[in-house]
Formats: sequence, structure tokens, C-alpha cells
Amino acid sequence: MFSQILLPAIIFVSSFACQQDSKPSAITSDPAIVQEVKVSGSESSYTFAVTLKSPDTGCEQYANWWEVVSADGKSLIYRRILGHSHVNEQPFTRSGGAVAIAADTEVIVRAHMYSSGYGEGLIAMKGSVANGFIAYDAALDFGSSLENADPQPTGCAF
Repeated sequence: MFSQILLPAIIFVSSFACQQDSKPSAITSDPAIVQEVKVSGSESSYTFAVTLKSPDTGCEQYANWWEVVSADGKSLIYRRILGHSHVNEQPFTRSGGAVAIAADTEVIVRAHMYSSGYGEGLIAMKGSVANGFIAYDAALDFGSSLENADPQPTGCAF
């Protein structure tokens, strides 16, 4: 008798837990944050390794690129497209290049979220290859005209 009552209860609890886990997470306006920038290579052909922390939930919300922008926010120097979300890999690092700048050229490295854009606050890093990079307080409208510049992502794999 006890096992006849217990088995349906276990099935109900297990079913409820699975349903809760399969629900998509809520989309937020939280930005992707550039946590670290490492650079290797030589002048006019640098490889940037950028570490991001982002509130990825899947293809409905994920960091879809990081980019190197001129210090005045007017020129896109390089953009590294991220082809999928990194829900279970936070923070994560992806490399890209060749970034054609001089060692002393000051740039901003920032990330973009599919669903909420660039964000604002201490989310980016500013610096140069010669002097290193530090946290940068980005304004919401900094370089906003570059959002539609090419290259653009063509989709999200997962």
C-alpha cells in the first residue's frame, strides 16, 4: 500500500521539477561586461583575447559580439562575432584579430547583447597594447551608431 502511494508522488515531484527546469529564463536588460583584455602579436596585426561575463539565457539573450572601437566611439576597428550563447560557460574568453592598430593607439573594448544592446556603466575596458587596459565607464550612447555596422551576426547556433 505504501509503495502504491509513494510511486505516484515521486512521479509528480519529478515531473514538476523537470517542467520548472525547462522554462526559459527571463530576458533582462543586463549588459555583457568585459572583464579582461589580453593582447598578443605585433603592431598592425594584434590578436585580442577578451573575457566576457554575460547574462546569456540561450539564443533569445546572449552576447553576440565583442569589438574594438576608437576612443572617440566613431570608428569600428574590429568586431568578433559570437555565434552562440554561453549559458553554462561564464565568464568566457574568445580571441579575434588581426586588429590593425599601433601599440600606443587608445581603444575601447566592449561587448554587445542580442536583446539589449551595449549597456552602460563599468562594462568596457579602455587602453592600449603598450599601456594595458582598465575598466571604462561607458555611456549608453557611446558609439551607438556602430551597432548596425558590418559585420553582423547571421544567427545563433544554440
